[in-house]
Amino acid sequence: MTRSQSQSPSSTSGAAPRGWVSFVGSGPGDPGLLTVRAVELLRDADVIVTESPEHVGMVRTLLGLPTPVEGSTEEQDGPLLVDGGFGEDGQPLTHAARAKVVVKHGKKQRVVRLMTGDPFLYASGPEEAQACVKAGVGFEIVPGVSSVSAVPAYAGIPLTTKNHKEMAVVTCGDKVDWSQYADDRTLVLLSGVGAIAETAAALVEAGRSPQTPVAVTRVGTTTEQATLTSTLADVAADVRAARVAPPAIIVIGDVVDLRETLSWFETKPLFGWRVLVPRTKEQAGSLSRRVREYGAVPEEVPTISVEPPRNPLQMDKAVRGLVEGRYEWIAFTSVNAVKAVREKFEEYGLDARAFSGLKIAAVGDKTAQAIAAWGLRADLVPSGEQSAAGLLEDWPPYDEVLDPINRVFLPRADIATENLVAGLVDLGWECDDVTAYRTVRATPPPAPTRDAIKTGKFDAVVFTSSSTVRNLVGIAGKPHPSTIIAVIGPATAKTAEEHGLRVDVLSPKPDVEVLVDALADFGAARRLAMVEAGEPVTRPSERKPAARRKARAK
Repeated sequence: MTRSQSQSPSSTSGAAPRGWVSFVGSGPGDPGLLTVRAVELLRDADVIVTESPEHVGMVRTLLGLPTPVEGSTEEQDGPLLVDGGFGEDGQPLTHAARAKVVVKHGKKQRVVRLMTGDPFLYASGPEEAQACVKAGVGFEIVPGVSSVSAVPAYAGIPLTTKNHKEMAVVTCGDKVDWSQYADDRTLVLLSGVGAIAETAAALVEAGRSPQTPVAVTRVGTTTEQATLTSTLADVAADVRAARVAPPAIIVIGDVVDLRETLSWFETKPLFGWRVLVPRTKEQAGSLSRRVREYGAVPEEVPTISVEPPRNPLQMDKAVRGLVEGRYEWIAFTSVNAVKAVREKFEEYGLDARAFSGLKIAAVGDKTAQAIAAWGLRADLVPSGEQSAAGLLEDWPPYDEVLDPINRVFLPRADIATENLVAGLVDLGWECDDVTAYRTVRATPPPAPTRDAIKTGKFDAVVFTSSSTVRNLVGIAGKPHPSTIIAVIGPATAKTAEEHGLRVDVLSPKPDVEVLVDALADFGAARRLAMVEAGEPVTRPSERKPAARRKARAK
């Protein structure tokens, strides 16, 4: 084997690397199951050959690539995404045809062949790798989490225990001899939904008890996952009644009964909820990650666009004054303010050393973290309420003896209130209240999103400021009465109520992660009430508004 076949180009040095193919397992659906190596290769790839439609969205999200505008001829950044499922004529590709596509690109470029599950387990990886060998193209295998083990795990079903040590994986088809599975081994069936009636009957005929537990899990490891539990005697009728469709993994055996106590994914407090996140695009990341941790699907709708001030001269003058030692304090009232000052510093070629001798105040922990990321430390963070009022509570009065300078630099948004300035003046300080950035209303979201907001297709909306309330209602309309409204604090709650919205969840602390935690607590209590009442667990978007109001009245 040549060097190019035995060593990845990412590990060579000197000469430019030749083509290379990495067969990468993507797991069964949850992008969080990608390995660290898989993510590294995707970020370095020239070409990514996908296998399923879901792969394109996953890659774009992972690499931070914009969604291409329909009809646009503008060249897109990032790797070339090649559909490995269908050819240019729109027809499904055979294994051989797909292998030709992989080899063609692999001869000259770094290719990631992204495969569902694991490349070498119930997949076409071996055939495509052999095609690479035949063409003299080097390759590597990056194993992925197989649906065989992952989907039952996400359904709360262990395939082996101390009492059930044997299992078998069966790909269903006409030639399966079910008589060899008459014992009590755990069975994992692939591609078995269509023939479940015949399979169940054959296993009972072979000697399995008709009451043997069966679990059928659809779209496993995703927030669309749904698990049907039954028995060999009833599973065919139950699958028909529930209209279960592939893809699905079927588990047969006593281990299925453990799901009753071990189900962890489908019982998350916000499982399957569609949550609207109306924030600036830059700020949505941490909130969306937290929402996903609780099993929900966040949908980010920018309502605010952060723009530079119309007149930058005021900001330029303040930054020069900071460098010249004109201020005793600088007070940051938002992460955006930190970002605006930092960008201005970079524009002038300055760094954090210019803050030497200057006292720094932050309105809250998140703003203090943004300051720390710059290599600075906030001297003052509110000990109580994290707001302008809380900052004033702890702000020291001006002292002619202790304070050589009586001036404060306050970089803020154009729509900020005057309360902080007035409070500082009352304490004896002079303020340079400077517009560091403007917050403007974003463009309206697409029509389907606006319709979903108005008709109750979202299960919850999380508002992180009064401006997000005003702007969302302005660009998309009021959320439907069935939608749960969660707000970050009393001021935001007041604004929501002024716009005719009923506030369901109020965060005990003005922090986005605490806000999502409070929404999750609401979801958990709601789910528990349904379970205790013997009702099916449904999402807010699945319940009729009248029934919901009646439940609230109780």
